[in-house]
Amino acid sequence: MHIRVVNPNTTRAMTELIEQCALAVAGRGTLLDVVTSEHGPASIESHYDEAMSVPGLLAAIRQGEADGVDGYVIACFGDPGLDAARELARGPVIGIAEAAMHTASHLGRGFSVVTTLGRTIGRAADLAEHYGMRRFCRGIHACEIPVLALDTDPDARKIVTEACRTAVAQDASDAVVLGCAGMADLCAHIRDEIGVPVIDGVAAATLTVQSLVTMGLRKSGGGEFATPPPKTYTGLLESFGS
Repeated sequence: MHIRVVNPNTTRAMTELIEQCALAVAGRGTLLDVVTSEHGPASIESHYDEAMSVPGLLAAIRQGEADGVDGYVIACFGDPGLDAARELARGPVIGIAEAAMHTASHLGRGFSVVTTLGRTIGRAADLAEHYGMRRFCRGIHACEIPVLALDTDPDARKIVTEACRTAVAQDASDAVVLGCAGMADLCAHIRDEIGVPVIDGVAAATLTVQSLVTMGLRKSGGGEFATPPPKTYTGLLESFGS
């Protein structure tokens, strides 16, 4: 089994963190490679960033199809380009917000999301609605730490932990979903500090893809997620045509 995890931003230090968390749960016999998008934003913290990250993500998916990859993880909590990636891929493609929210819904009546900047709260709420998770999602909270500062701010761990503690108290939640791939390595520490399950979407998505591939499941090949019809693209997107 070959699973590819794609970091849709261009920051290789974050890719290394994502790789550690994905490898920690990958099963024996699973070949897992983690790639950094070749072009796009250094971090994804806005609708603009998300839109600009999609071509690089899709290029990584298309290369994965040529490499014989069996399934993919999109390692950004906005799940950018998820539907388009599913059109390109033969095997399952799972976003980390999608996987984390579904995982949290198995662990109690409700969960809280703790994300980075307040401006991303609306996107997380949209995803919860889209995935049918609104009845489980009791609140979405921002710790106001930029994505790249999660790796450089010496107080980041403490700030995120306290934001999770506050979210659980305010929402009466049974679990916390970490709303950024850059928080993945904080999962165990926060769980031990606040005493409720804390879900890292990178691990959840990796295991979801692994399970689907193990069951021999992939998309049907027809309907909305069929391979896109060939057509000409121009300008900067010329290479995406067929």
